[in-house]
Amino acid sequence: MPLPTTVAELRKAGHARRSVKDEVRDNLIAKLRAGDPIFPGIVGYDDTVVPQIVNAILARHTFILLGLRGQAKSRILRALTSLLDEQVPVMPGCEINDDPLAPLCAACRSRLAREGDATPIAWRSRDARYVEKLATPDVTIADIIGDIDPIKAARAGLELSDEMTMHYGLLPRANRGIFAINELPDLAGRIQVGLFNILQEGDVQIKGYPVRLPLDVMMVFSANPEDYTARGKIVTPLKDRIGSEVRTHYPRTRNEGVSITSQEAWVSRGGLPVEIPQYVREIVEEVAFQARGDQKIDRRSGVSQRLPITVLEHAVSNAERRALTVGEPVAVPRVTDIYAALPSLTGKIELEYEGELRGAEQVARDLVRGAVAAVFDPLFVSLDAKPIIEWFEMGGELDLSDVTSAADIIARASTVQGLVDAARQTGLVGGENDAHLASAIDFVLEGLCALRRISRAESGAFAATELRRGAPDRTAEHLDVFDDDDAMPQGRKKYYN
Repeated sequence: MPLPTTVAELRKAGHARRSVKDEVRDNLIAKLRAGDPIFPGIVGYDDTVVPQIVNAILARHTFILLGLRGQAKSRILRALTSLLDEQVPVMPGCEINDDPLAPLCAACRSRLAREGDATPIAWRSRDARYVEKLATPDVTIADIIGDIDPIKAARAGLELSDEMTMHYGLLPRANRGIFAINELPDLAGRIQVGLFNILQEGDVQIKGYPVRLPLDVMMVFSANPEDYTARGKIVTPLKDRIGSEVRTHYPRTRNEGVSITSQEAWVSRGGLPVEIPQYVREIVEEVAFQARGDQKIDRRSGVSQRLPITVLEHAVSNAERRALTVGEPVAVPRVTDIYAALPSLTGKIELEYEGELRGAEQVARDLVRGAVAAVFDPLFVSLDAKPIIEWFEMGGELDLSDVTSAADIIARASTVQGLVDAARQTGLVGGENDAHLASAIDFVLEGLCALRRISRAESGAFAATELRRGAPDRTAEHLDVFDDDDAMPQGRKKYYN
C-alpha cells in the first residue's frame, strides 16, 4: 500500500500521533508478545541488563547505561532504533522533523497555513531518527540546544529576534526520535544543566528567544562509573531526572565470551580457509578473564571485550601468514600465534605501579601463560603426559617456531615419546588435516610449559625444567609462580598462573 504524500491523505489514512516513548513502548510490547529477541546480537545480558532496560522502557523512563569500557553500551543504545516504527511522516525539509499534523517550528506552521491539506509530506526511516553525541569538554550549549544564526538573519532580511533566525542544535534535530549522549560525565556541568527542561518538562528554550519548543525526544545516556571521579561527574539534579540506572557487565563465563568474540571477530578472510580450534578460542577468551583479575592491571579502568576480539584476529593473521609462507591449504591458529598477537593486547590494558615496573609486554606474556594453564589444566588430569616429560628429563629438546610448518612439527614431535598420541587424546584434534594435529601438539607443549612440567627457551626450544631435574619445588599446585629469576635457567621463559 503506497504511503500518503500529502497532509490530506495522511488524515484520511487515520494516522495516529504518538510520542516517541509510547511508540517504543508499544513496539516493545509487540516483540515481547511475539517472543522476538529484544536486542539481537547482544550476548550475556538476557537475565541481567536486558530485563532492566525493558522495565525502563515500559515505564517510559529516561535511562543511563553504566559500565566499564567494552561492555556494549553504545551498541545497545543504537539497537533501540529497532523499537521505532519503520517510517514516520515529517514535514519535508524541516530541521526538527516536524509532525505534519502538529508542527512546532515557525517555518512549518507558516507553510501549513499557506498550503493547507495540500501540504506535501516526507517519510523518515527509523535509522535516521537516532542521533548520537559523544560528550567532550568542548561541547557548547549551542551544539546541543541551538543559538542565534546571524547569517541566516542577514540573508533573509530578518531581525535577530525573529524565530526564523534560530539555528537548531543536535537535540532539537533529534525531535521525534532518540537522542543518545555517550560518556555523559565528560559533558560540562553548565551543559548538563541545559538538559533539565527536556528531561522534566519536555521542552527546550533557545537562548535569547521567548519561544518554547515542546520537543518529543527519548533521551538515553551511557557513562563509565570511573568517570565520576577521573574526568567529571553527573550533576545531582540531572541524575535525579534520569529515571533508571542500568549497570552493564563483562561476560560472566568463558563460553559467553567465546560467543561474543566469535560473533565480532573478523576471521572469515576469504581465499585461504581459516579453521580455529575450540581450545584456541577458549585461551584467547581466558586471557581477558585473567587480565580482569590480575593485580598488576587497573581493574577500575576495566579490560574491554575488544581485547579478545583483536587478539583472535591477530592470531588468525599470524596463522594465515604462516600458511601462505609454507604453502599450507588451510590456516589453523596455534597457541604460538596467540603469543605473536601481543601487540594487539598490550594497548588494551592499563597497568598499576607493579605492572609498570614489569612492563606491558611481560605482563601480557604472563596473561597468555596463565590463560593456557587455565584451559590446559583440566585436560592434564586425563592426559598421559608422563612419557613426554620423561623424554625431556632425559635431555631431549624440541625446537619449534611460529613459522614451522605443520608437517615439520609432526615430524619433529614424532621423535618425542607419547607426544603425538597425547595430542590426539581428549578430542584436541578437530580436523583431518595436519594443521589441526600440529596445533594440538603445540597446545600440549605450551600447556606443559604453563604447568611447569617442561620449559621453553626464548629461542622456542622446549626442554625439561630445572625443577624436574632436581631443584626443590616450592609449591604443590600445578598453577604455580616463579618468584625470582634464579629459579629458571638462563634464557628460559618464566610461566605464570
